[in-house]
Amino acid sequence: MRQMRIPAVFMRGGTSKAIVFHQRDLPADRREWDAIFLAAIGSPDANGRQLDGLGGGISSLSKVCVVGPPSRPDADIDYTFAQVSVKDATVDYSGNCGNMSSAMGPFALDEGLIQATGGATSVRIHNTNTNKIIVSRFAVDDGLAAVDGDFALPGVAGHGAPIRLEFLDPGGAGTGKLLPTGNAVDRLDVPGLGIIQVSMVDAANACAFVRAGDLGLTGTEMPGALDADTALLDKLDRIRRTASVAMGIAASFEAAKSRVSSPKIGFVSPPQAAKTLAGEALAPSAMDLTARMISVGQPHRAVPLTAALCIAVAARVAGTLVNQAASGVRPEADIRIAQPSGLTVVAAHVRQENTGWRADHAVVYRTARRLMDGTVYVSAAKVVPGHVRQAAE
Repeated sequence: MRQMRIPAVFMRGGTSKAIVFHQRDLPADRREWDAIFLAAIGSPDANGRQLDGLGGGISSLSKVCVVGPPSRPDADIDYTFAQVSVKDATVDYSGNCGNMSSAMGPFALDEGLIQATGGATSVRIHNTNTNKIIVSRFAVDDGLAAVDGDFALPGVAGHGAPIRLEFLDPGGAGTGKLLPTGNAVDRLDVPGLGIIQVSMVDAANACAFVRAGDLGLTGTEMPGALDADTALLDKLDRIRRTASVAMGIAASFEAAKSRVSSPKIGFVSPPQAAKTLAGEALAPSAMDLTARMISVGQPHRAVPLTAALCIAVAARVAGTLVNQAASGVRPEADIRIAQPSGLTVVAAHVRQENTGWRADHAVVYRTARRLMDGTVYVSAAKVVPGHVRQAAE
């Protein structure tokens, strides 16, 4: 059977990579997107390698982005994010990817969706997953997004042109509330585990945080060690699924099993000596807290950007477990998060109102680069014929 051809761009955004499609090249019926995305990425793959697609075998390399015209007047483009499971036939649209958000402005400029004059531009991105606006600011080189620069991003080799991402009003991205339960800390009764303290915060993406010590961990464990500890990963997923119900994301513990990317689950600890994946030593004085994040059942090599934003916001909310871990942070200082690939620095402005806590904005810098463009081939047997524009002869 012939293969189907779909125009696409392959991009790195921050510490993630994704296939980026124009919305115009996909079926109007979004129920048909899943089969295309799964086939293009190479899922499901019980071997966990995605050799029959463009995925890389881990969650940060198993992503799809769709860009189209804006559906609201305060945006320049719409951007929809899809997290594709590696081993399961699941595509999750419940949250955004902050890392890939950094690639959307450059994609829009390079594809002619927006115009820029001068040496810099800004793009107002409407993320349809969270219904939030992200303002992307970056340099322009001869009419295209600049690539070369001196900004080093932990987890990415070399240097690149910095992209400033401003997440406006990030609170309640998935649940409608910065603190979905109204509490800075909750005691959750987790099936098979019992009572455990959890801070559930929704900023940029919904996240659930626990203390590393409550899991019998130091907080500086490396992704490889976490990945090999199947009992720990099962424990974390049970906490995640219980938190999902408490946050109103899933209707039941069982239903939360299929909502794989939201909430993200992580554990935090106070500043302490640690090492990066590259062997670099991090001193306690260089950080405000340590964090490890897991999404889609896999430990991240670098903290996901939306999780970093959520951590920074949570660090400003009095009483959260994140706030307790970062107890020494100055009120107006950036939040320095120690994670396996180094330090992630996030600026966050949070204030308390009569109605509760509000996050005005969070700011972070990333780099992005177009890696390849052309045509993605997917097996016609895996998608509904006639819904992509052209079949390969």
